[in-house]
Order: sequence, then C-alpha cells, then structure tokens
Amino acid sequence: MNHASLFSGIGGFDLAAEWAGWNNVFHCEWNPFAQKVLKYHFPNSISYNDITKTDFTIHANKIDILTGGFPCQPYSTAGKRLGKADERHLFPEMLRAIKEIRPRWVIGENVRGLVSWDGELVFNEVCSDLEGEGYEIQPFIIPAASVNAPHQRYRIWFIGFRNDYVKDADSIGQKWGLHTWESQNANGKQFSESNAPNMQNPTWENFPTEYPLCNGNDGISKRLDGITFSKWRSESIKAGGNAIVPQVAFEIFKTINIFEEQLKNL
Repeated sequence: MNHASLFSGIGGFDLAAEWAGWNNVFHCEWNPFAQKVLKYHFPNSISYNDITKTDFTIHANKIDILTGGFPCQPYSTAGKRLGKADERHLFPEMLRAIKEIRPRWVIGENVRGLVSWDGELVFNEVCSDLEGEGYEIQPFIIPAASVNAPHQRYRIWFIGFRNDYVKDADSIGQKWGLHTWESQNANGKQFSESNAPNMQNPTWENFPTEYPLCNGNDGISKRLDGITFSKWRSESIKAGGNAIVPQVAFEIFKTINIFEEQLKNL
C-alpha cells in the first residue's frame, strides 16, 4: 500500500503508516524544523514544501492512502478562530491534491472545534466537498485517551474511500471497517498496538503532564538560552503540539488493512 501525507508536520501519519507496513511515497510540509525531522526519519520519501505551489499530478492513481492534518489554527480554541477567513484555511488545497492524485482512501484530521464552527457549515462543507469528488465519508471524533494517552486531545477524523472502488464496499465497511471502529471507540474499549510491525509497544507510564522543558527555571543553564538549543526547544514544543497522535491513526490504518484484505476475497 502506498501512502502519502500533506501538512505532514513531524510525520505522525507517516510513522503510523510505517507501523501498518505501508510505503511512504511523499510528504508535504512547509515548516523548516518539521522538514528536517521528516527528512531524517523518512529519507526515502519525496519531500515537498509549499502545498500551494506543488503539482501532484505525477502521483495520479499511484497513491492508495492520502492523509492530511490540514491546519487547525483557524478552528482551534487556542487560536483566533477566524475560520475560513484565516489565510491558513488550506483544506481547498488538500481537496485540489485529492483531485490530482485520486487516492483510494482519504484521511483528514482537525480539531474538534471545526465540527461546531459557523453552525457546522465548515464541517458540512468538508464532507460535501469530499463526497462531490466521489468519496464515501465517515467522520469520527476520537480522543487520544482512546489509545491510553494521559490526555484527552479530541480530534475530528474524516475517513473516506472512493465509492467507485468496489460495488459492495459499504456492506464490508459495516462488517469489518469504519462503523465497527466507531462503535468500539464509543464503548470505551481500549486498542492494542501489539500487531504493529517493527514497533515497540508504547507505554504512557510516568509520562509528564506538562512538557519538561518550558520557559523559566527549566534546569538548563541560562548561558544556553538564546542560542541554538533554545530555538530547537521552542520549535519541538510547537511541533509536538501540532502533531497527531500516531497511535490513533494506526488504529484507523489497521481497519483499512482489514477492509483491503476483505476486498481481495470478493
């Protein structure tokens, strides 16, 4: 399975794709710090920079799963909540990439605030835009706590597959796929990462409730403040705050693998 990511950040989707046994074809990220992280961990992937200036037609019909945590600042309660008026509202660029690539699967992620923004208008537009491109869409609100993370971190996940992919895809999805995943999450069941290839089981024990490096008395000599480490520290904190929880994406990817396996048996 070929995977590619947009608004890749430090590679949460790409890491989960690696756990799922998929091939990471390319990532697209404009932030210089995140670019360095991506190039270090995924050196064999094509690296794109500005999505607004990238032509993805070279990948047409060659990508199975396209993911993207399109910028959440326009809808985040931590931001100014300018919504579609925010210059960082880049879902239209993700939609353009989908049109050019035509992946079988599309996974989008954003903050929970998008659901209620402007009377659910933006949420409905995202769903209708994807449906207009021929995708069957199922949105979910999933917290990081569903994979035992010590924080809630609720996010909206848009999961879609091309409705021309297989005639009986919906019935298979109800039996094995997205609907089942939703009911499991709603019932509060925990998920296991034990089947992930080349992945050590994550543990959240002794995980700090606050980032250990912060402004003020952080135990680091003041002589280091203001030079390279300080810049790395601030950038890493920001990157972590913007990142998805890859364990959540991995559960979605495992369901996709089950779905794809069922299609082989039709």
